[in-house]
Amino acid sequence: MNLFNVYPLFNINPVKAQGSFLWDDKGEQYLDFYGGHAVISIGHNHPHYQNKLKDQLEKISFYSNSVQNELQTELAEKLGKLSGYEDYNLFLCNSGAEANENALKLASFHNGKSKVLYFSGSFHGRTSAAVSVTDNPKIVAPVNFSERFIKSEWNDVQQLEETFEKFGNEISSVIIEGIQGVGGIMIPTPEFLSKIKELCEKYNAVLILDEVQSGYGRSGYFFAHQEFGLEADIITTAKGMGNGFPVGGVLIHPKFEASNGLLGTTFGGNHLACAASIAVLDVMKDENLIENAQKMGEYIENEIKDLPHIKSIRRKGLMIGIELDRDCSEVRKELLFDHHIFTGNSNDKSVLRILPALNIKKEETDLFINALKAVLGNI
Repeated sequence: MNLFNVYPLFNINPVKAQGSFLWDDKGEQYLDFYGGHAVISIGHNHPHYQNKLKDQLEKISFYSNSVQNELQTELAEKLGKLSGYEDYNLFLCNSGAEANENALKLASFHNGKSKVLYFSGSFHGRTSAAVSVTDNPKIVAPVNFSERFIKSEWNDVQQLEETFEKFGNEISSVIIEGIQGVGGIMIPTPEFLSKIKELCEKYNAVLILDEVQSGYGRSGYFFAHQEFGLEADIITTAKGMGNGFPVGGVLIHPKFEASNGLLGTTFGGNHLACAASIAVLDVMKDENLIENAQKMGEYIENEIKDLPHIKSIRRKGLMIGIELDRDCSEVRKELLFDHHIFTGNSNDKSVLRILPALNIKKEETDLFINALKAVLGNI
């Protein structure tokens, strides 16, 4: 049997990782400035993370959600305190797409409506409803398409108002990323978010903040939308939540009523996933990683903002989009193969996406900064 060939792969085989570095099967060292799509939040193989998982493996790694799991309760309490959403409830699942699926479903259960408003440039996942609110026709199969899903333009307040005037009584929820990641680090304006909140309240629609990539301290706030003083009805999270262990979560306003069987999952909230997620929160708190994301993000921007071929820098914390005056693919390849630095791209071909671990150190950022200076200086 062969693998189903859906990924364009670099000819690199990492076999070891520590902190912000990877090593391949040839012993070559690489700086990880992408974290596998913002997944690596506290660095590879952090000792506290390792010990939590090892200790849990020696006890119990899995049982279903038909029994009590005190680790779920500990995770919910710690997440509530660190995020500032202590009065919300937590549903645990396995991924960002699954979190968004459950959020959309819960919203529809809540108000009995079926239409969903999403935005240009969005990415919410590849599964049924999640891909239907993703702005990429190439990955939306005919079975996923429905007129229930309505697209509006990003940061366009006028079109937003017109859409609600036309469909408001049918709109169950509005789903929006705290910051668009795949879309190219696109940041919503305060006016845009405020108007979404206002219209959701007016028309009894549920506001879903997808913080799968922009959450967990990535933006310099626990959730990116918190910079604007906004309170969401439902918040989805995943990527940085488990530092590489598959886990997702849905933070749910107390106005939503739970009932047996309303939502469900086999693997979500299993013992190992909870141990990983608790470890991440412990390290984020003890090592002040949200503050470090603000500090190091600002440092990187200040050091590269005047480099040639950079048109703009879109950044919140350590969620950074570097817009070049050309396709970024060759720059990305040079960084990888000549300087051994992993970076990312986006649907905007000119945007180089930077998503290092939240505990990145100055000397490690300097490796990236000097490499980028060299690559752009040689164009």
